[in-house]
Amino acid sequence: MSVEALQGPEASRDGARHRRPAEGRIRREAVRAYDIRGVAGRDIDRGGAYALGLSCASAARAAGLSRVGVGRDGRLTSASLEQALVWGLMDGGLRVERIGLGPTPMLGFAVRELGLDGAIMVTASHNPPDENGFKILMGKERVHGERLRALVAMEGSRDRCGSARRAEVIEAYVDELARAATGMPPLKVAWDCGHGATAPVVRRLVERLPGEHRLLNASVDGRFPAHHPDPAVAANLSQLAGTVLAHGCDLGVAFDGDGDRLGVVDAEGRILWADQLLLLLARDLLAHSPGAAVVGDVKCSKVLFDGVESAGGRAAVSPSGYVLVRETMQREEAALAGELSGHIFFAEEWGGVDDALYAAIRTFLAVSRLGGLAAFRDSLPPSFATPELRLACPEDRKAEVVTEVAGRLEHEGAIFDPALGLRVERPDGWWLLRASGTEPKLTCRCEAVHPDGLERLRAELREQLRRSGVDAEV
Repeated sequence: MSVEALQGPEASRDGARHRRPAEGRIRREAVRAYDIRGVAGRDIDRGGAYALGLSCASAARAAGLSRVGVGRDGRLTSASLEQALVWGLMDGGLRVERIGLGPTPMLGFAVRELGLDGAIMVTASHNPPDENGFKILMGKERVHGERLRALVAMEGSRDRCGSARRAEVIEAYVDELARAATGMPPLKVAWDCGHGATAPVVRRLVERLPGEHRLLNASVDGRFPAHHPDPAVAANLSQLAGTVLAHGCDLGVAFDGDGDRLGVVDAEGRILWADQLLLLLARDLLAHSPGAAVVGDVKCSKVLFDGVESAGGRAAVSPSGYVLVRETMQREEAALAGELSGHIFFAEEWGGVDDALYAAIRTFLAVSRLGGLAAFRDSLPPSFATPELRLACPEDRKAEVVTEVAGRLEHEGAIFDPALGLRVERPDGWWLLRASGTEPKLTCRCEAVHPDGLERLRAELREQLRRSGVDAEV
């Protein structure tokens, strides 16, 4: 692991330093539940990135923290925002390790490997190409909710100038992933990087793995020309599924823009949704760790929770949101956790982070031990469910819609746990409605034991949305 001294141009740095107005340059609407995401140049600009760096530095110094890592994805605005962020962190007195372009989990690896006090990733994950943002780790905690809003709003102060240097961690990260793949059979795998930040890692990793590997969209391009980098949407997996079928692959894997969410298709080109994947990984885990706890978010199928229990594990339900799933995992002392959107968490042997590349490796190992992915999928009990549906809704309206629907249901005597979001149990099954924590959207899902029941649930959800002014096909 090598480091290279790095200094930014003083003229540009001074310009950024004096651009910060009192209220900052990150619009309030861009501060989401778990991170910062907005349109670059409108909601977030270089001045806002600098201001955020200065605020983070002040908060870090107050907590006795001094060294942070910074990484960026491949979006067209990420390099510029990363530079301004680093200047703010330096002006605030921190020592910055710049890992450069790569997936968010590689930055998490750098935190562990270099013993850093925190990290900031410049990324908007799976959001549209014109958006960007920041994910913040301070100490061992992801900054979110009220703490994140307060951090963005605070007035940072300059300290004696800190420093920044380049930290090359990609080779060490690939080494770690390759070690995790020890014992992997020679599978035939299709990999879809989606032109996202995983591409440089995947190109190196497949050279170290047994079997035959076919790469798709393995150049970084922040315009995402092939398809949107969101593996939770079926349309974004069609190219991968076609490749698996055309070349007789055992399975295919796909990643989101910053590499912390995984999508999977089997040898027949069928999507294995993340809750089904979580059950595969849980069965593999419970074969040698009986009684272990497994966490799934509230959008996950009942098949997952019943399957964990029948395999000898303890199932726990979490509210949706990758930060909340990880917190539930820690509270339940779970060995494995996941969210329907594709975040998969493993316990402390991998730092408890949602690393989609590591999850892919664990999937390959599980497939080899459990007799194939298609056979596993065929073994699941029948259920009828929608995928996770995302409905456009104004940022300032989405929480109100959920509150209105909850109020009507409570008046009608419906049973739901508000701590988990609006998951409504009916004789036919259940349906869920929640406000997205990362986008101006509502997310929903329905599941039933029979197709007719699914249609009744969908009709009920459509009617509730209509009564709150949301006309959408569910």
